[in-house]
Amino acid sequence: MSAITVTLPDGSSRELAEGATAADLAADIGPGLLKAALIAVVDGQEVDLDVPLTNGAEVALVTGKDEAGVHTIRHSTAHLMAQAILDLHPGARFAIGPPIEHGFYYDFDLPDGKTLSNDDLDAIENRMRELVDADQPFDRHEISLDEAVELFKDEPYKLEIIENVRSGANSSEDAGEVNGEMVSYYKNSDTFLDMCTGPHVPSTGKLEHFKLMKVAGAYWRGDERRPMLQRIYGTAWSNKKDLKAHLHRLEEAEKRDHRRLAQELDLVSWPDELGPGLSVWHPKGARIRKLMEDYSRTRHETGGYDFAFSPHIAKSVLWETSGHLDFYADGMYPPMEMDGATYYPKPMNCPFHVMIYKSDQRSYRDLPMRIFELGTVYRYELSGAVHGLMRSRGFTQDDSHIFCTREMIEEELASLLEFVLSVLRAFGFNDFQAKLSTRPLEKSVGDDEIWDSATAGLRAALESQGLDYIVDEGGGAFYGPKIDVDVRDAIGRSWQLSTIQLDFTLPERFGLEYVAADGERKQPVMIHRALMGSIERFFGVLIEHYAGNFPAWLAPVQARILPVAEVHEDYAYELATRLEGEGFRVQVDAATDPLGKRVRTAKVDKTPYVLVVGDDDVAANTVGLNIRGVKDVERDVPVDDFAARLADDVEHKR
Repeated sequence: MSAITVTLPDGSSRELAEGATAADLAADIGPGLLKAALIAVVDGQEVDLDVPLTNGAEVALVTGKDEAGVHTIRHSTAHLMAQAILDLHPGARFAIGPPIEHGFYYDFDLPDGKTLSNDDLDAIENRMRELVDADQPFDRHEISLDEAVELFKDEPYKLEIIENVRSGANSSEDAGEVNGEMVSYYKNSDTFLDMCTGPHVPSTGKLEHFKLMKVAGAYWRGDERRPMLQRIYGTAWSNKKDLKAHLHRLEEAEKRDHRRLAQELDLVSWPDELGPGLSVWHPKGARIRKLMEDYSRTRHETGGYDFAFSPHIAKSVLWETSGHLDFYADGMYPPMEMDGATYYPKPMNCPFHVMIYKSDQRSYRDLPMRIFELGTVYRYELSGAVHGLMRSRGFTQDDSHIFCTREMIEEELASLLEFVLSVLRAFGFNDFQAKLSTRPLEKSVGDDEIWDSATAGLRAALESQGLDYIVDEGGGAFYGPKIDVDVRDAIGRSWQLSTIQLDFTLPERFGLEYVAADGERKQPVMIHRALMGSIERFFGVLIEHYAGNFPAWLAPVQARILPVAEVHEDYAYELATRLEGEGFRVQVDAATDPLGKRVRTAKVDKTPYVLVVGDDDVAANTVGLNIRGVKDVERDVPVDDFAARLADDVEHKR
């Protein structure tokens, strides 16, 4: 029998019998790997383990320790759930079921108008576990498009996907269902099959660690004119430990939900009368917002920025010139007709800053020109997409636009990134992950030289800060490369906050120029920089990061003074007056309720410091100090010592 030779990732080679599969390779290496292997990567392509290998192939075996392995587990578990639903609800029709971050979902349509609720998830899970115990193999088959139409004739959503492939209109979502002129499908039993390109784990027995999370609604193709489908979300992992850790993170996330905490702590609310995606800030929330904005303004003022203000609406000609009406009209609010002209609420601040630049002739000596604005914008998000402060229809961006020469790009980018990171650190974020998005290969504007220079500048900025980053090849906008900075919060979740984006288009569209040292007129480069992203979203992230336990410098009330009895109230108010005179935010809770109740209220409100004052404190000018998160009470603390401690916390933003 002839043999084949394959190469492993470490450069070693293995000789196998002709016709050997990736599973055979795993067995040849060892029984442990055979048990752990889920799929293989052959010459760069992910395939099922039962695919025969060819001579000279480069092969990597993928296990649950690999990202691709976990992705495959989630994809396969979506199929497992679909089979369970069909077993429990014969006649169900399926749309798509992709893996997503941390899990998967599947959209389906039950017969006779039936609907499911979260109460039904246990029954579905139980059936899924029975299918896991059955250890059914995932068997792959390939058929022609015509054969697929016949096979899936009773599945309208699958048929639509097939027809889109015929017409060349298949979407990125469809790529997980069918690809090319042939259609592949997988069978898990004699009764269940699902159209999919795969690959999948070898059998359902590999899918032990999952949990169904919730039932939701989703329009087919995301189009509210199409049928409303039911969507079940789930999570799946390669081992029990990771599943348990993820569920714990979700529990923590639920406790930290900014929408609930914002209302419990009297910070922000979303009255129905305002409409979706719109909020009002209560005095305590507004106080924190002012602290955030004041700190931002101070940093920008000392960082070489000029402040600007711009109106909330502008004539359509501005948005036509900027291109927003060509590529962003769906995200804009409807136009208003006034005084013979058409006006739009602004979705972005960029064109207004361009107008400021254009208002006068600029010289190379004026550059870099850095413009900063806390500008409120309005974007029409679908009502189903709005999410508290994280995704709003009206929000304020800490927007900066820098106009510079090509020669200034690298130095300016390095300075920008250092500025961004220092501000994020002040708010308590220290774990960063960045993404460098480069030139799209097929669609971009600007010459190669400036793209190369800009990308090199972004890369140099990242490396100068020692940031871990990934490269998203071709992921930049058509008008320039960019850096996105993600932060990890206290429970390990990643939030995309800051963006530094180069733009070669707006200066050209608006005809921006500067006079160079040689007298020649040249076009400046524009850099968009959003540091917090938006004040609203950043505040939402802060609430969840701190679980409402804001550090003293941001807390709406830094210290609450609780007199033990009415006789101690004069001292409490004198102490409050002194601390307020030193710039601290203080509240006195008069002795109208029992002391224990007032202490509990202060803790529920997450006040950093609770000062209890009684007879001994009045006599000695001291306080009893309850520190948030500390069980023991410090007694007889001199007021001067407490004031110094609080001042130090505020100064160092602890």
